[in-house]
Amino acid sequence: MKKAIALNINGDSYDVLVNPNNTLLEVLRDKLGLIGTKRGCDLGACGACTVLVNGEAFLSCLMLALDAVGKEIVTIEGLVHDGELDPLQKAFMENGGLQCGFCTPGMIVSAKAILNEDDHPTESVIRKKMAGNLCRCTGYKKIVESVLSASQTAGKER
Repeated sequence: MKKAIALNINGDSYDVLVNPNNTLLEVLRDKLGLIGTKRGCDLGACGACTVLVNGEAFLSCLMLALDAVGKEIVTIEGLVHDGELDPLQKAFMENGGLQCGFCTPGMIVSAKAILNEDDHPTESVIRKKMAGNLCRCTGYKKIVESVLSASQTAGKER
């Protein structure tokens, strides 16, 4: 039985009709067209579907859309402000923190959660906290360098 819900995504409210078993990932991609969040494994093992929920990294393939009601969801699309990329997105581009690009949205959103918690994380902290995000191209060195570079950005403009 479908249920009408309202979701707060990237600062906008969306009214959507969902089945009780619809994941947040399904709603984002299939119902709302926010395809920056990637469908990887659908098992919570790859991190490609990572979004921020109330500022923390969550795997949207494991969260029911019904459980997202009343929470602030931010996807990769929501990191752009007034047409400007987030400093973290810029750092990924400048430091070659992407290769094929499939894992990049999840990596960036996970890194955003890390920087929300700690302005200047160490390489060790970044590697530990991003361990659930997999890159098939094995670009981890450049990904970590990108996060470290973004952490050097002055202020909390991230």
